[in-house]
Parts: sequence; C-alpha cells; structure tokens
Amino acid sequence: MNAARHLLAAALLCLPVGAAQALTVGVVAPEGEARAIQVWASTHAHLAAALADERVRFRYYDIPGMQAAVARAEVDFVIANSALYVELEHAHGASRIATLLSPRARSAGEAIASVVLVRADRPELTTLADLRGRRVAATSPLAFGGWLIAQREFARAGVDVERDLHAEFQGFPVQAVVQRVAAGEIDAGIARNCVLEDMIARGDLAAGVLRVLTPAGQPGEACQRSSALYPDWAFATLRGTSNELARKVAVALLQMPADEAGLRWTVPTDYQPVHDLFRDLKLGPYEALRTQSVGGFVRRWWAAFALAALALLGGFLHILRAEWLVRVRTRQLRAALADSERLARETREQQERLDHLARLGTLGEISSMLAHELAQPLAAVGNFARGIVRRLDGGRLEPAPIAAAAGDIAAEAERAAQVIARIRDFSRKRPAERRPVDLRDAIEDAQRLFNGAIGDAPRPLVQVDTGAPPLVFGDRLQLQQVLLNLLKNAYDATRGLADRNPAIEIRCEDSAEGLRVQVIDNGVGPEAGELQHMFEPFYTTKPAGLGLGLALAKRVVEAHGGRLWAEAGPRGRGLALCFTLPRIEEAALDA
Repeated sequence: MNAARHLLAAALLCLPVGAAQALTVGVVAPEGEARAIQVWASTHAHLAAALADERVRFRYYDIPGMQAAVARAEVDFVIANSALYVELEHAHGASRIATLLSPRARSAGEAIASVVLVRADRPELTTLADLRGRRVAATSPLAFGGWLIAQREFARAGVDVERDLHAEFQGFPVQAVVQRVAAGEIDAGIARNCVLEDMIARGDLAAGVLRVLTPAGQPGEACQRSSALYPDWAFATLRGTSNELARKVAVALLQMPADEAGLRWTVPTDYQPVHDLFRDLKLGPYEALRTQSVGGFVRRWWAAFALAALALLGGFLHILRAEWLVRVRTRQLRAALADSERLARETREQQERLDHLARLGTLGEISSMLAHELAQPLAAVGNFARGIVRRLDGGRLEPAPIAAAAGDIAAEAERAAQVIARIRDFSRKRPAERRPVDLRDAIEDAQRLFNGAIGDAPRPLVQVDTGAPPLVFGDRLQLQQVLLNLLKNAYDATRGLADRNPAIEIRCEDSAEGLRVQVIDNGVGPEAGELQHMFEPFYTTKPAGLGLGLALAKRVVEAHGGRLWAEAGPRGRGLALCFTLPRIEEAALDA
C-alpha cells in the first residue's frame, strides 16, 4: 500500500496544468527527499483527493532551503518542525492551521523530546553534568529534537555546550550517531525520542547496549526521553496565501484519517513552549537577548531557579503519590486510570482550543466592521483637537471652551477604549469556569459587544420575562459566545433587506425545561433542507465562514444541560434560534 501511495503522489506531481489552481506545500526534509516522500505520502494523497479543484504539489527542502523558499514566496503552505515554524512565524508571518498528532505522543502539544544516550557499561556517567569535557555527537546544530531541546536541558544542568562539551555535528542520518555511541567512538549522542526504540525494533541495535541519561519520561510512555515534551510538526499557511484556500486546506487536514503509521492532523496547538526554549537559549527570534547586560541576565534567570525548586517539590510529591498508588491499586488499574486521565485532558484541551478558535473566528468575521465604530470617536477627537489649535492660533484662550473640548476628547477616547476592552476580554483564552450566571447580564454584555463591533447592525430589542432572576449555573464567557454567535447569524440574515427595516429581538422567558432564550430576526429565512444541517460542523452557507459557530454553540449549550434548535420566525418570516438552560433559584445559592 505504501508503494501505491508513492505512485499516486508521483503521478499527481506530473499532472498537466489545466484549469485547476496550483497549490504548493513546502516540506522540511532533514533526512532527504526520499524519506520525506515516504513519510508525507498519505497527507499528499489526502489533500489531492479532498481539494479536487486544486493541483497539490509538495516540494522538499533542507532548513536553509525552506527559509529561502518562503522568503521568495515559492510556497503557499509549509510543513515544518516546531523550531522552524516558530522562526517562520517570527520572520514571515506564518500561521499554523493544524498540528501533527502521533499515536506515540501524549498529545499534539507534548510529542517531541531529546534523548541523551550513553553506553550502559559507563557507570561514571549518571547526569548531564558528567559529560563536561567529553565528546558528544549530534546531527546538526539546527536539529530541534536532536540538539536544541537537549541544549536547553544542558543549560538547566549548568553545562555550557560551547565551553564545556566537545560537540560534533556529523549530519544525517541520526542512526549513525547512535551507532557511534554503541561502538564507543564517542561518549554520548543526542537524538530525537523514539529513535532508540525504532532501531531496537528493527534489529539495528541490541537491547541493553545503551541507556538514557537522566530519563524524564512517565510510566506508560511509548519512548524514553531526557527532556520535557514539545509540540509536534506544524502545517502552516503563509502571509500571501488566501484565507479561503487556507480554510479549505484546514478543513481537509482535520478530516484526514490516521495513516498506516497512525499519524493524523488535529487542531493547532500552542507553540509557546518553543518560544520559551528559544528565549532561554537566546536563539532564533530572541537572538538579540545575547546583548543583555549582566543585571538583565540575573533578572531573567531568577525564574528558572524558582521553577527548578518547584520541579523538585513536584517530583517529591509525585514520588509520595506514586507510592500511595502502589499500595492501593494494581498495575493494571493504574495504567487504565492514566489512559483515562490522558484522554480526558486531551479532549478538554481540544474543546478549549475549539472554543477559543470559535471566538476568534467570530471576531474575525466582524473585525472589518470595527473600523466604523472606532472611526466616529477618533474623528470627533480630531475635530475637537483642531478646534483647540484654531483657538490657540487666533489668540482666543478662553478657558471654558478649551476645557469643554478637552473633556469631549477624553469622553470620545474612553468610548473607543471601551470598544477595544470588550473585544479583548471576549478574545482572551482561558479554561472554562462554572459559577452562577445571571442571563440578563450575559445578554446585555453580548449585546454591547455585538453593537460595539458592528456599527451598522440594528440594536437588538431585549425582553426578559421571568418570574425570578434568570440564574443558571455555567461559564459566563461561553454563554456570551453562544449569544454572540446567534446575534451574528441574525445580523447576516438581515443584511441587504430591501422591503423592510432589519430587526433583531432577544427574548428570555420561563419554560418547562427551565429558561428559554430566543434570538429572532426578520431576515431571509433558511432554504428547504438547511435547518437539519445548520448545527453540523463545517457546514456553512457563508462564502468566508468556517461552519463552526453554530456547531460549537450547540455543544456549549448541551454541555450546560440544555438544548439548541432552530425554527421559523414567530411572524412567518425570518428565523428563531432557541436554546434552553436549567435554572437555579436564589434560595439554592443562599443555602
């Protein structure tokens, strides 16, 4: 089957140029083009099949070649390791749309690590500090898992790799580095995690010949490591690539099934750990930090000492917890619980990422309209300021008019600041927090954010008809996100009405299921058959939409114990998006 995929990829590269648009993906190939074609054949074939109206071409580069190709705008997308992606993000505005997920990784954000290998019969080598003055080999000073991650671990152990080690960079393949350690030609070798296990599985190296220096892995991990885990490879779009094409590729990647090696693509993860690594090493985007003063160096590293102390404390607490688990649980139960916790954490992290992406997507759809709302206070500030200048030029220095104009300037500036503050609070990423929420306040916040972002939108008419305060137990920001998505959907339905004035109404009332909220518009209702698909992920009738807003809103409402549905407007036109939530009583809060 691998041979068939390789033939398909080669055939796709040779297709004649027709009406289809060319799409070029640059791929980093540190081990050579032949190996890269084998690894990425499934991704190439899936994109070619999913994007039927595009000609998908993969081009393979070493790291300097990739940087040059991006600078010359030769590629539309890149597949790069974490370190190169962060450099391209800083230098060329690359933006990740998916992250690789391996079956052997804890998650997409915890996948890549360094492993420091020594011979098992070298008892004098127990820590990274024991390698001072010894020969250490790696493939390249640019290798992420094969050098940079280990360099950070050496620094944390007080070892300066330039001063304290005899480092040798011999090029790829990395297996040659491991064989030199086994042969006793060098004292230690640095490789990416899982290289040792793969060589033993293939019979290229006998088990027990080498051991991992300062192992950092947890029970149940597939591969040993000597460092923390970092995000896996990124699939990124570039500054000159159209948003529509990026959206199509992102959707195709997220729908790609796992290949024969178990590799697949998932939602983009957080690459801040890679930024932290570069900042600590003063490399890449943070190379300018090498010129810092001694005082700045001391201020920068005090946090590292505090983190080291916390790490020691965390290690001690982990040992106590592990001993307690050994006494009360069997090995099988412990492994099952670890798997369950890992899956729950990954699910929760992906849900939080999707929530954040949905909020950013909603803001992205309305961001161009913010200019209208901000232009008014800014224009007023300019007019008032010019009036003051004219008075000064004309010698009219009466304090009252000047003070009044200054007050008007301050008021308009505060108005603009409030708009920006609401957008910033809404877009901030943070974990879900469940607590009592007054739906009236959540509706008013969503209304202010909606009208602050879209200046020409009709102001929603809010009608709250409940016998008691409309209290629910949930996450205020998630509920605000649901309401903003429904308001944006209503606004899109009412734009361009020629026969009537656009109107949006929000109703909150008691129902048998608790509290029912309706967002009603008088716009163009859905066509036949659209209602049953409205809440499906990636289904959209908007040219620039992602199709995630209503799907995520439905998931949020259901996670709060309610339900979300759509029905025809109450007066025979438009649409009503409705959801229910269980209410809580004030007496229950007092108890």
